[in-house]
Amino acid sequence: MIRKSLFLLLFMVGSAFPLIAGNSKTSLPVKAVVAIKPTASELEAAKSISQYLLENHYRKVAVNDSLSQEIFNRYIDNLDGSKSYFLAHDIERLTQLYGKKIDDEFLAGKATAGFDIYNLFLKRAKEKMRYMKAAADTVHFNFSTPETLDLDRKSDPWPADELQLTDLWKKELKYQWLNLKYSGKTNQAIRKELGKGFTSRLNLLNRQKPDDAFQAYTYALTTSFDPHTSYFSPDEYQNFQIDMSRSLEGIGAKLQTEGEYTVVNELIPGGPAFNSNLLKKGDKIIGVGQGKKEEIVDVSGWRINDVVKRIRGKKGTIVRLKILPASQGGRGSAKIVQLLRDKINLQEQAAKKSIVMQNSYKIGVITIPSFYLDFEGEQQNTGDYNSTSRDVARILEELKAEHVDGIVIDLRDNGGGSLEESVNVTGLFIPSGAVVQISNSTGGKTVLKDEDSREQYDGPLAVLVNRYSASASEIFAAAIQDYHRGVIIGERTFGKGTVQSLIKLARSSSDASRHSELGEIKLTVAKFYRISGGSTQHKGVEPEITMPSLIDTTKIGEDTYSSSLPWSTVSPAYYKPTTEISPEMINLLTQKFQERSLKNPLYQNYLHDLNTLDQIRKKKAVSLQDAEVKSETETIKQIEKRWVQDQDATKDPVKDVLLNQSASVVADLAEIRKEQAQQISKTLPSLR
Repeated sequence: MIRKSLFLLLFMVGSAFPLIAGNSKTSLPVKAVVAIKPTASELEAAKSISQYLLENHYRKVAVNDSLSQEIFNRYIDNLDGSKSYFLAHDIERLTQLYGKKIDDEFLAGKATAGFDIYNLFLKRAKEKMRYMKAAADTVHFNFSTPETLDLDRKSDPWPADELQLTDLWKKELKYQWLNLKYSGKTNQAIRKELGKGFTSRLNLLNRQKPDDAFQAYTYALTTSFDPHTSYFSPDEYQNFQIDMSRSLEGIGAKLQTEGEYTVVNELIPGGPAFNSNLLKKGDKIIGVGQGKKEEIVDVSGWRINDVVKRIRGKKGTIVRLKILPASQGGRGSAKIVQLLRDKINLQEQAAKKSIVMQNSYKIGVITIPSFYLDFEGEQQNTGDYNSTSRDVARILEELKAEHVDGIVIDLRDNGGGSLEESVNVTGLFIPSGAVVQISNSTGGKTVLKDEDSREQYDGPLAVLVNRYSASASEIFAAAIQDYHRGVIIGERTFGKGTVQSLIKLARSSSDASRHSELGEIKLTVAKFYRISGGSTQHKGVEPEITMPSLIDTTKIGEDTYSSSLPWSTVSPAYYKPTTEISPEMINLLTQKFQERSLKNPLYQNYLHDLNTLDQIRKKKAVSLQDAEVKSETETIKQIEKRWVQDQDATKDPVKDVLLNQSASVVADLAEIRKEQAQQISKTLPSLR
C-alpha cells in the first residue's frame, strides 16, 4: 500500500478565477469612479505568493522582462480575450507602462500594475454594458444582411477606434438575439431578457471590490508558471474544501471561471449532475433559477463564489441551469436543464460492471468514474470502506464467474483521484512491479510499485479513454500500455502529469488581530513519469487504436494551455513487460477494427456527424443571417440528440457506439488467443 500523505491533489482540477461581466468600450464620457486599491492583507498575500512560486514551484522561472510580458499578456487576454473592451491605443499605453514592470513588482510583492489595469478594464466594461443595454432596448436588426462575427478574435487586431468597437458590439448583440430566437423566445421576450442581463452585469461591475481585482491579477500571475497553480482567497478556499469533501448538498459539480463564463470543470460521480446526464464538462452556465418556476437569473460575469451559492441548496429542492452546451462548439442556442439537489451517492460513484455480447463472445465492462478511496475507513481498518481496487477486485471475480471472454476498463471522463488506488488497480492486472515514477522540484525521484505478486485477471484486456481521462487514469492506462498488458483504445488522454499541494500562506506579522487569514496557494510541486521514462504531462497517453469522441480536442487538454509544463523524460524504472500485446498483435487488431468499422453503419454515421460538428467548430466566424443560423443550430441539436443524450454507458451500454467498438476489439483479441492456443495444441503431439 502507498502512503496517502504523499500527494493529495491528483485530480484534473481547474483553478477558480472570479472575473466579471462583459467587455470594454472606448473613451465615451463617464462618471468619475473611485479606483479599487489592494488591501493590506492582499499586499501581504502577494509577497507570500511570490515567495512560494519562486522557492517551491516545480518549474524554475527566471524573473525578468520576458516573464513580465508573459504575465501582462495573459492578464489582458483573461480580461478581454474577445478584444471587445480595450482599444488599440489602450493596449499600447498599458504595454508601455507595465509590460516590463510586472517582474519588478512580483519580486517586491506588489500588485499596482494589476489593479491599475483592472480599474481601466472596469471603466471600459461599464461603457460597453451601458451601450449594449441601450441598444437592446431600441435596435431593430436586419437578419438578411450578409454579416459575420468572429468568435475567435485572438489573432484579430484590437479595435482602432470607437467606430470599430461599436460595430463589433452590434454584431455581438445581433448574435445573442439570434441565439435567443432559436431557443424559442419572441422578439419582445428577447428584448426584455437582454436588457435585464446587461443591467445585471452593469450592477455587478458597480459592486466590484479589491478581492475581484486581486483574484484576477493573481490568476494571471500563478497560471504563468503552470495552469494548475492558483491562489485561493479565504472565501475561495472554503469553497474548494467543500468541493474536495464532496459532502455539501447540491448538484455535484466543480466549476471554474473562463472569461465571463462559469464553466463546468468536473462532474462528481454519484452526484445529481452526473446521474442526470444533462450536464457535461465544458458546459457554460449563464443562468440559475430556483425551483420549477422562479425566474432564471443571468449569472454571466458573476463571481464564481456567488454562482456557487445560487446553485447550492437543500436536498430535495430543484435548481434550473441555463447552459451553453460544450457539445455545440460555442455555437447554437442555450438550453435549460433541471436538477434535483442531493448529496453525493457513494454507491453511484463506485465502479460498475456490465456485459456486452460481440458475436459469440461475452465481454465484461468495468466502468470506473474516478479513483476513489475512503482514507478514514482505510486508516481505521474498517472492513467495508470504499475503495476502487477493492470494488474492481470483487467485480473481476464476478465477471470470471460469468465466464467472460475479455474485459474493457472504461475510463472515459475519469478525471483522476487517489494515486494509491491507481497503483493498486493496476496491480490487479500485472504480477508485480513498478507502476509510476514521481519527480519532485529538487530532482528527487520516487518509484511506486505494485508489491502484490498476484495477477487477479490475466485475460484479454482493453482500456477505453478519452480526452477527459486524466491524472490517475493516465497513470493506469500508461502502465497497462508499458507492460504490454492490454490495448488502449479511444483518443489521446488529457495530459495532466503534475501534482499539486495546498499551502497556507503564512503572515510575516505576528499581529493576528489584523484579518485572520491570507488564503492558500495550490502549487505544482511534482511531475508524473511513466515507468518507460516519458512523462504523461502534456502529451497524455496515445491509444493504439484511435476512436474520436465528440469532445472538442482543440479546446480541451493540457496541450491547450500555453503555460503547461513540457513533456520530458527520466531514466526508465526496472519492470518486466509481458508478451501479450506485441506490435504484430496491434497491427492485426487495427486491421480487423478498420475492416469491421467500415461495414458498421452506426459507427460510420457517428463519424459523419462528428465530421460535420468539427467543420462547424473550425469556423472562425459565424453567420448573422437568419436562415444560416437556423440551419446550423438545428444541425447541432440533432447531432447532440443522437450522440450526447442517447449515449450514456452507465444506463444502456448497448447504445454506446464507442464502447461496443471497443468490446469488438477485445473479442478479436480473445479470438486470436483462442486460435494461438489451438495452434499450440496441434503442434504438441509432433513435439513429443
